[in-house]
Amino acid sequence: MTAGHLNGPTVLHILLQLPEFIFNLGNAIMGSGILGLAYAMANTGILFLLTAVAGLSCYSIHLLLKSSGVVGIRSYEQLGFRAFGMTGKMAAGIAITLQNIGAMSSYLYIVKSEFPLVLQAFLKADTNSGEWYLNGNYLVVLVSLSVILPLALMKQLGYLGYASGFSLSCMVFFLSVIYKKFQILSNHAHGYHNGHVMVDDSHCSPQMFTVNTHTAYTIPILAFAFVCHPEVLPIYTELRNPTQRKMQHISNISILIMYTMYFLAALFGYLTFYTNVEAELLHTYSRIDPYDTLILCVRLAVLTAVTLTVPIVLFPVRRAIQEMIFPNKTFNWIRHVAIAVVLLTLINMLVIFAPNILGIFGIIGATSAPCLIFIFPAVFYIRIVPKDKEPMRSTPKIFAACFAGLGVLFMIMSLSFIIIDWTTGSSSTLGGH
Repeated sequence: MTAGHLNGPTVLHILLQLPEFIFNLGNAIMGSGILGLAYAMANTGILFLLTAVAGLSCYSIHLLLKSSGVVGIRSYEQLGFRAFGMTGKMAAGIAITLQNIGAMSSYLYIVKSEFPLVLQAFLKADTNSGEWYLNGNYLVVLVSLSVILPLALMKQLGYLGYASGFSLSCMVFFLSVIYKKFQILSNHAHGYHNGHVMVDDSHCSPQMFTVNTHTAYTIPILAFAFVCHPEVLPIYTELRNPTQRKMQHISNISILIMYTMYFLAALFGYLTFYTNVEAELLHTYSRIDPYDTLILCVRLAVLTAVTLTVPIVLFPVRRAIQEMIFPNKTFNWIRHVAIAVVLLTLINMLVIFAPNILGIFGIIGATSAPCLIFIFPAVFYIRIVPKDKEPMRSTPKIFAACFAGLGVLFMIMSLSFIIIDWTTGSSSTLGGH
């Protein structure tokens, strides 16, 4: 079976019988990265990297599931142990921990920066009023304690299916920004100067393919956008009558749905602002009218979605920590709760006290994301699948080796441009997961 093969009746059965797993995996894919994809499209072209990364992500999950099926292991960390011993286990666990802590921090950073502005707009409050509910630090702690922590204490991912479904519905509402393409006059989207609209007709034609100095900065955005691999095997474990074929279908359906949402949001954001689109799409819309009701509602929907995504992303981090520190231990509620509380405390401290964590996110996105999507699934597959079944020179293993090489190339490109950005003092704000 190939990663892209779908059987109609089987897919329909999965859609009807296993919606919570599709919701959970889809919610793990969906994140703040959707806000940066219009910027990515403006610097790569309409169909280029977004479509490519979606297809490569399906293939990557295929490699993970194939490796898991050979050895009967449904843990990313244990696959690493089986492939490379303790070194592989620790590498997988550290990559998952860094990637997901970075993703969760980016989500809560959105809460910290956007929630006060949304409340201020809805309440028509004065910017300098000093009210506690307009302080992002207080709000991020309040949201963590009242919403995220109770959901993060769930024992299994399947229990979060309803929260994931609601989160995804909020992101579907995000697609209402498509309407703004037809509402905003084209000459209002061409340029800005000190918050005022300027007319510039020199860059208002869409490009199917483009490469420029900003193209390499879009790789971390796209890598973050489709990282769901740490959640794949835990969801696989919770399936009723689990099979590799069923889990592959769930993965393909989830990625297809998320790709459709990503593509529509990115396309209409790009076609509205063209090369003037900012790295955070909603900021670009806010330049037109900061008190636009639809955009405010969309920002509130995004806040809700990223808040409900944090418990999903926290689950594999907790599992990775338990695999590294407490291997072969049975489930324990005290340990389960303690790890969740410590993780949320650490993430809140990062969001509140770090003066600028965008550079940290860039490094994490340029290292852990390529490892989890490209490098680890490929090298685990090469090491785990027996040579008597697939020799090293077989077509599947050659493809896997090329896939790992592509991940290394992405990592080198991203890190190189981040280092150049730091040394030259320029600023390139990247989107999150």
